[in-house]
Amino acid sequence: MLFRRIYQFLIVYCLGVTGLLAIKYATGLSNYVIPDLTLLFDTARRMLTGYFFDVLNTLSVTVLGQMVSIFMAFFVGIIGRKSSWLGSFIKVMAYNIQAYPIVALAPIIFILMGDGFLSRLLIASMICYFPLLLSVLGIMASPIKDIEHFYIATGRMRWQLEVKIRAFENLNKLTTVIAGSATLAMAGTIVAEFIAADQGVGYSIRIALYQSDLARILVALFSIGIIISVYQGILETVGEQIKTKWFAPKGGELL
Repeated sequence: MLFRRIYQFLIVYCLGVTGLLAIKYATGLSNYVIPDLTLLFDTARRMLTGYFFDVLNTLSVTVLGQMVSIFMAFFVGIIGRKSSWLGSFIKVMAYNIQAYPIVALAPIIFILMGDGFLSRLLIASMICYFPLLLSVLGIMASPIKDIEHFYIATGRMRWQLEVKIRAFENLNKLTTVIAGSATLAMAGTIVAEFIAADQGVGYSIRIALYQSDLARILVALFSIGIIISVYQGILETVGEQIKTKWFAPKGGELL
């Protein structure tokens, strides 16, 4: 899965660069507007290492923000799984908040908290959290009647067992959602760095944008794509190992 993620990104990236070059030569644009391959490779030679470390800095915030959002999504999802007043209130509140663009809150967050680590972490967590929460709520609020009926009838049902059954039966969805949320967390961190930060690849892209240097932006996007592809590939591999372990026979024991 790791190598598949990387070559899929490389295909998409090459197609994107090819499209830009086609526009460049079809319209006769200069290197100042769209760089040619020579300028792009020269920029990559000079800037790729620096951007690589910038992306690693961004990734550290991304991973932490994703962990916070996963914990919060499962915590709220488990509380809101019931059809009680509290559960209904949590679900309605989650749907309504998700409808509001989180990016619009970013300037307010930076005004209140400054442009440091906590601001980037909060915005990354918020952008990653709400889509993840909606998926977890949908899974946790959907009973697995064929299995849960047995434990309810025998009086053995507990909330921990209920959560475990629903997570087990929807393990493919959960692993897919968690792996996909890595992209949202990375996007949230980059947005936070782009708006107001003094480090990270989003900050580097902002500088390149102010200089109208598309070559640097393309090199930065290449660094982001490679690293996020590796990170998602690792998450998917771990998810497959977890599914293999959970689905493996355990001497006839249930769950």
